[in-house]
Amino acid sequence: MADENIEKWKMKKLIKDLESARGPSGTYTMMSLIMPPRDQISRVISMLGHDFEAASNIKSSVSHQYVLGAITSAQQRLGLYNKLPPNGLVMYTGTIVTEDGKEKIVAVDFEPFRPINASLYLYDKKFRMEAPKALLETDDKVGFIVMDGNGSLFGTLRGNSRQVLHKFSENRHNIVRKTAELATLFFINSATSQPNVSGLILAGSGDFKTELRQSDMFDQRLQVKILNVVDVSCGGENGFKQAIELSSEILRNVKFIQEKCLLRKFLEKMREDTGKYVFGVDDTLKALEMGDVEVLIVWEDLDITRYVLKNNITSEVVVKHLNKEQEADVSNFRDSASSADMEVQEKMLLLEWLVNEYRRFGCGIEFVTENSPEGHRFCLEFGGIGGILRHQPDDGEVHDDSA
Repeated sequence: MADENIEKWKMKKLIKDLESARGPSGTYTMMSLIMPPRDQISRVISMLGHDFEAASNIKSSVSHQYVLGAITSAQQRLGLYNKLPPNGLVMYTGTIVTEDGKEKIVAVDFEPFRPINASLYLYDKKFRMEAPKALLETDDKVGFIVMDGNGSLFGTLRGNSRQVLHKFSENRHNIVRKTAELATLFFINSATSQPNVSGLILAGSGDFKTELRQSDMFDQRLQVKILNVVDVSCGGENGFKQAIELSSEILRNVKFIQEKCLLRKFLEKMREDTGKYVFGVDDTLKALEMGDVEVLIVWEDLDITRYVLKNNITSEVVVKHLNKEQEADVSNFRDSASSADMEVQEKMLLLEWLVNEYRRFGCGIEFVTENSPEGHRFCLEFGGIGGILRHQPDDGEVHDDSA
């Protein structure tokens, strides 16, 4: 699920960048192409070839050139694929007009994070984003563990699709231990070491579910994903159905509840004065470099840019993280000691850099919004970036609680 959240963020960012783009005035020459998993690349290449020839009938010579450019770009991008990706393919090509009035050729293609069931081939004065945006709004996958005195069931729910992953019978004295072990197997992605579900619901009769939640054997990576604990009258598939019904309110907005649970845990670490927390850009990045961060928490709209700057006199390279106001201050691009100009070597949104690099630090990453009271507070008081730590920092590492 961590990987899916990353892909969701990337798609959301791409949509934001592309949906405001517009083509040259009066032209309908920006191509939107969506191929669902059942489609064939050979069919689309043939269709584009036919349309390339037919473009000669376009009366406007300007529009003719724009359409040919869009088709050629699409043909070149499709040529990079031997077969259609499992989740389908989304492609946008064409000439756009930039903010400074210049024309720029755009060619973007990507495999969605989930199968896309739409099909589209259209020229317009803008790129059509309805299908990818709808994909972002589809339901998250939630994990269920249903326990009773005879054993446990593991299942998932996405939208209206319910799936039983595994169920077992066991001596009641070993149920909690075995359930904890299998929870890691079924709900932690072995490739990424991160949860593969948006949230987790524990259900059962008796005290088994509570014992599991409190057990040291239960994976800590799943603890933060618990959305609800419910009592059911039986185990197995009937208990699974009951657990879904009893959690209906929470399931209506999994992302909202998940965000509240995560940030409540972060705030609890602060209230308990455990030291196992960090916030603010500088302290969080320092903790990342030291490998101390277990869960990195970032506001999905964090508007801070990462600059790699080189001193034109000494050749010293420094990294700065600047907000919009700081970017407008030229002194941030000049060395205070020598007054030398600092040349920009790299420029990237900090959030994008974190998405690309977080695995290097051995942590998970979670995105939050301002929609919940906890999310609003996290953005306003803590700078929109922080983390839950694996252990308390050394005495030399102190938290800046002045935020």
